[in-house]
Amino acid sequence: MTGTMQELSTAVSSAPDSIDRGHVWAVVLAGGQGIRLRELTRHVYGDDRPKQYAVLTGSKSLLRQTLDRVSRLVPRQRIVVVTMTGHSAYVTAELKHEAPTPHVLEQPRDRGTAAAVLLAAHWILARDPAAVMVVLPSDHFVGEDEPFMGHVGDVLGFLDRQGDRIVLLGAEPSEPETDYGWIELGEPLPGSGPSQLYRVRHFREKPSQAMAEELYRAGALWNTFVFASRATVLVEAGGDCLPALHERLVRLSKFLGTEHERWAIRQAYELSPRANFSQAVLERCPRKLAVVRLSAVSWRDLGTPRRVVKTLGELGMQPAWLSTLQPSPVLAAR
Repeated sequence: MTGTMQELSTAVSSAPDSIDRGHVWAVVLAGGQGIRLRELTRHVYGDDRPKQYAVLTGSKSLLRQTLDRVSRLVPRQRIVVVTMTGHSAYVTAELKHEAPTPHVLEQPRDRGTAAAVLLAAHWILARDPAAVMVVLPSDHFVGEDEPFMGHVGDVLGFLDRQGDRIVLLGAEPSEPETDYGWIELGEPLPGSGPSQLYRVRHFREKPSQAMAEELYRAGALWNTFVFASRATVLVEAGGDCLPALHERLVRLSKFLGTEHERWAIRQAYELSPRANFSQAVLERCPRKLAVVRLSAVSWRDLGTPRRVVKTLGELGMQPAWLSTLQPSPVLAAR
């Protein structure tokens, strides 16, 4: 066994059975390029900034809304924002008023959500072998922050008792959407706490229209891509499902937290495979998954202009740019 693998094995075996809330970390995924929303953000700002750095609903950017939401449960010093090369100016502008400033983990290139999640897991685990991670996208709308984070708190309580799970937050679907992942519920899990948790029978990422309609009728949930798990469990899942990526990331351990960290991450990403975390990990290990159904919470992935405009209408908001928005095939896309 190599030194780095021995270190990882030690970290896994030394993780405690119960969660100390001082070991809870939040990972905010902010590395997307926002291609599908680019026409809209260009209309609003006159530039091609990714949507997470745009003010679209409310008075703050989607990223800052996400940071405000998660900081109800996790202190800023244990929040990690995973970004992308080329985002530095936007990130600096968004975080200049944050105190203390969250950690920023910059990816040198886009290798998909699997690399973003697992890089953060390795980075956090090197600092905190007992870490529990709450992972959140930075570009979603959540109407009710307090009950939303209440569900996250319930999930952390569940992980006290069943720490080998990856627990997803599932939203009630309003239509048979093919652009989301879908979660088929299994039987209720005992000892769930205030929010009932369920086993996951199947996880299906972006199904066909026919399958989405079947899932909708069957009462499946939308995957919000908000989930929580011990860092060790995520690292192990990466090793099982994405061994090539895992092999490159596990070599980072001796460089993380040193002056060579950025160089080492660039080297790790150079030949790493691109992978979607939902497809590569969640679809392949449903027995490790559990899900909590969001209740009293309105949620939407603001991945398309249509969803942004629909959300603004539901909120009764009429920003100045909306009145000058011209119809187009891109803006009409679901």
